[in-house]
Amino acid sequence: MAAYFAHESSYIDDKVAIGDDTKIWHFCHILSHTEIGSNCSFGQNCVVGPKVSVGNGVKVQNNVSIYEGVEIEDDVFLGPSMVFTNVINPRAFIQRKEEFKKTLLKRGCSIGANATIVCGVTIGEYALIGSGAVVNRDVKPHALMVGVPAKQIGWVGISGNTLEFVNNKVEDEYATYELVGEVLKVSKK
Repeated sequence: MAAYFAHESSYIDDKVAIGDDTKIWHFCHILSHTEIGSNCSFGQNCVVGPKVSVGNGVKVQNNVSIYEGVEIEDDVFLGPSMVFTNVINPRAFIQRKEEFKKTLLKRGCSIGANATIVCGVTIGEYALIGSGAVVNRDVKPHALMVGVPAKQIGWVGISGNTLEFVNNKVEDEYATYELVGEVLKVSKK
């Protein structure tokens, strides 16, 4: 018996691994050769796979499709109707499955509603992508990104709150942060 929940309107293909306490809600489809960790949540109308890896504690809101080539680490948040791509130059009449680009979402990052993540990028740990942003290049850990194309406008802590530096240092309940040039140094508590 499965230790996860899938609503009766959802389809789970063969050769799928789903961790304990994961919840898959209405009208979702999990395609073959996909691995989903424990304690995840998929809102209604999500498609995952094939051959996708999702870590533990991932929250996927309604209307999100996670395509082949996307890898998601632990504790990532995907906002409603955000979009992934997997080919740079798609054409309906040309098969380009061998050209899928890897997209990596590192631990704890958050993607806002209606944001677009262009394939081939890495989103750093605990970065926060604002709603409606279009990410077309790698994102530094803890970066706060907004706009089209997305540009960094600040830094966020592990909590997701904007970091307000005094003498290039700030502290929250999770870590101490120090800005050294363009690099954010993080010392977890």
